[in-house]
Amino acid sequence: MKSVEIVIIGGGPAGLAAAASAKKAGCNSILILERDKELGGILNQCIHNGFGLHTFKEELTGPEYAGRFIDSVEELGIEYMLDTMVMDISDTKIITAMNRVDGMFQIQAKAVVLAMGCRERARGALNIPGYRPAGIYSAGTAQRLVNMEGYMPGKEVVILGSGDIGLIMARRMTLEGARVKVVAELMPYSGGLKRNIVQCLDDYGIPLKLSHTVVDIRGRERLTGITLAQVDSTGKPIPGTQEDYDCDTLLLSVGLIPENELSRGMGVEIDRVTNGPVVNESLETSITGVFACGNVLHVHDLVDYVSEEAGKAGKNAAKYVSNELAQSSKPVRIEACEGARYSVPRTVDIDRMEDNLTVRFRVGTTYKDAYISVYYDDTRILHRKRPVMAPGEMEQVILQKDKLKEYPDLKQITIKIEQE
Repeated sequence: MKSVEIVIIGGGPAGLAAAASAKKAGCNSILILERDKELGGILNQCIHNGFGLHTFKEELTGPEYAGRFIDSVEELGIEYMLDTMVMDISDTKIITAMNRVDGMFQIQAKAVVLAMGCRERARGALNIPGYRPAGIYSAGTAQRLVNMEGYMPGKEVVILGSGDIGLIMARRMTLEGARVKVVAELMPYSGGLKRNIVQCLDDYGIPLKLSHTVVDIRGRERLTGITLAQVDSTGKPIPGTQEDYDCDTLLLSVGLIPENELSRGMGVEIDRVTNGPVVNESLETSITGVFACGNVLHVHDLVDYVSEEAGKAGKNAAKYVSNELAQSSKPVRIEACEGARYSVPRTVDIDRMEDNLTVRFRVGTTYKDAYISVYYDDTRILHRKRPVMAPGEMEQVILQKDKLKEYPDLKQITIKIEQE
């Protein structure tokens, strides 16, 4: 059995950034396992621009952004295996994988970085009535067909869900000559970034219908149309609000799910809100020496944050294998409540943290002129006004080590949204 100090599962933006960071931190035995035929992950099909503003201070397309990290991995001489599927990871960090060249094989790792990304929620999770005709795609599948395979899924399009991929595909399909008739969203707010609503819908005159969903699908062999209906506050269709749309394509952009089957299989504790691993300030999971970063940890809005987070995970994995990462002795719980849905990380050990710790979270609904508040036990230490907060955009607070040390008996840090 081959032994490797750090094995990184996934060669997308998170895996690449983690590998480069681990190498720069002094670890020379690193292996990336990627199931696709090339590095870069989902960014390879994201040919629109808007990436890299935080990381590189310039606007790049997805392949350009991924290319910079691929170049870095190549220059650093980091080993990687493509077309390789990881089947299982044991709690002792034995990785079972397979590919066409080596067959099935095992690797013993000292540390593992989970960077598998996320997948789209499929039609089966939506309970939409109707047959199963051709012409119903997830937005990401349609994106790959158009941008990488050179196929057009259809000409008359309806999009269900206003996640960022759905919004971007509304623009992409329009530019390729299709007619996008409407984007429908079940929730009373959009699930995507505000800039994507403006640039992908408003600029092209595509209507966005909030609090609407698909209640019927027409067509047997090929999709011929769908019926939209308005929904009430509980998500149930309101009788008499149905609208029929003739279309040959329905794109589903109804949420992303972190790919954590491997994580669950090895016994990593999973957060029920994010569907990603529970991590501490070092991005270490409940299993010592196993780190998580990127969309497998929680779904991000900007890939720049993925790279930043993955860099930290890679650096800490390198510290772990060289025995420089101290054992966690006195973790303080971070509790997100009253409007804040979750926090990443969930615990912080003040002795192990760096000078500043970025804690990211999402809100549960849309807020205007509300405050992000942070409490150390019962003492409020942060009260920052935000003009607009929405579930589609991540929020963050920065915890300072010097400030935390002023509270030696601290039991809990609480993040909440307050109206005044």
